[in-house]
Amino acid sequence: MSFSGPFERIIPILDDRTMSNNILLIAHAPLAHALRQCALHVYPECAEEVIAIDVAPNASPEETLASARLALSHRNESGTMVLTDVFGATPANVAQKLVDGVNAKLVAGVNLPMLLRTVCYRHESLDALVTRALAGGAQGVMQVAITAPQNQARRQNDPNTHDHQQ
Repeated sequence: MSFSGPFERIIPILDDRTMSNNILLIAHAPLAHALRQCALHVYPECAEEVIAIDVAPNASPEETLASARLALSHRNESGTMVLTDVFGATPANVAQKLVDGVNAKLVAGVNLPMLLRTVCYRHESLDALVTRALAGGAQGVMQVAITAPQNQARRQNDPNTHDHQQ
């Protein structure tokens, strides 16, 4: 297929972006799969690149590491961004062993804004992806003021002055 006009400059750029990084979520059960499902709700096309491993309470670190290695062995040769929940816990300790000596980066403290930012920019380099993930995670955590529903200003003709959830 050949393109001409203003699109002929864009298509080669898109072709260069076809290889994207894998994203591995490794967290206490059921967090990893729940976060993956949320990401697929927003970015359904990322199903191949986002992998989730839930660490059950009775799973040994060796068993979890073997599962993670197996999951990554079937993926493309690009880099892997590993997101885990709590630094120092079993999922994070397993993830540290997993990324040692391979083309991967590890970030602990995963939340949904961090994951969505990572998925959105999964075509960037791993170093850039770490920066994006940290910014997304931090910017997604904030104190929200208690105001009218959906932070809308109250109008004078509103019949109910109480903000009850329905």
